[in-house]
Amino acid sequence: MELMNIKLNRRSLAAITAGTVALAPFGRIFAQDENVVTYEAPENVGDLSGSFESDGSSTLGPLTEAAIEEFAAIAPNVRITNGISGTGGGFERFTKGEIAIANASRPIKDSEAEAAAAAGIAWYQFDVAYDGITVVVSAENDFITDLTVEELANIWASDGGVTTWADVRAEWPAENIELYGPGTASGTFDFFNEAILGEREVRTDYTPSEDDNVLVQGVAGSANALGYFGFSYYEENQDILKAVAVDNGAGAVAPSVETISDGTYAPLGRTLFIYVSASELQGRAEVAEFVKFYAATADELAPSVGYISLHADDQQSTWDKVVGAIDGSVAPDSDSFGTPEASPAA
Repeated sequence: MELMNIKLNRRSLAAITAGTVALAPFGRIFAQDENVVTYEAPENVGDLSGSFESDGSSTLGPLTEAAIEEFAAIAPNVRITNGISGTGGGFERFTKGEIAIANASRPIKDSEAEAAAAAGIAWYQFDVAYDGITVVVSAENDFITDLTVEELANIWASDGGVTTWADVRAEWPAENIELYGPGTASGTFDFFNEAILGEREVRTDYTPSEDDNVLVQGVAGSANALGYFGFSYYEENQDILKAVAVDNGAGAVAPSVETISDGTYAPLGRTLFIYVSASELQGRAEVAEFVKFYAATADELAPSVGYISLHADDQQSTWDKVVGAIDGSVAPDSDSFGTPEASPAA
């Protein structure tokens, strides 16, 4: 079978047509290493047809949407619908066999893996990008530049005893803190609470939303508000938001491409994943080709939507795993389920 080589330029998103690559500039460049994977589209990729769904993380949603849009240029007869129900909502549908792909901003939980096993669903986990949960205040806030992990924990814990900013640091205003955060179905909610609160219970008197844009507007609208969400939403709204540096005991570190990628933005740096049904991946050519495309081009697409590309060795590992998963030489992750590493390696 003849193949078309499609290599996206690091400084452009590809508008791909059969046999050609048209390049158009995009904004920020967040890539870390030279891309090590070249996507080779089968000559008959335009003949693929069918429809399937992905759903899950609002954080990862924009990257998956970008991959879907680019894939449609070479496989116009494949219809892919992407939902944003939160990581937990996506896994709920995935473990019922309702969707082929779950977008996740945290690893699958034991209970979710058990539900998949009970339904006879084997699955693969593929790393696609890095992200850093970003703690933000309004651009109008003129007194906060950093918070320690302990201060963040006390702000968000139900037993923290924090109502006003003066409860956090005595020199700050005695104004009530307005909190905004993801809903309980969100992987960002789970990851943040595990990283910051540990075993402590999260408070419930905050404004939740599964829509990160709602959180952006809520925080931006008050000088006394604080919230958190994925790095890309902060990057898109720097004119109305201010990122808060986090001190994990080694000095305050602000989120950036460099600090997220090298692991110094701790403990809020993380890896983003897609989970793919083994039967869909191995039994449907359109699903397999899309996942190959996603794995090969995520390094180029990630910067365009505010994410940090995988390191070269991780790019290659993801690609090799995808190829092996499709041909059956790599066993599903569900066969040897454990808790994968959830933070980028330095």
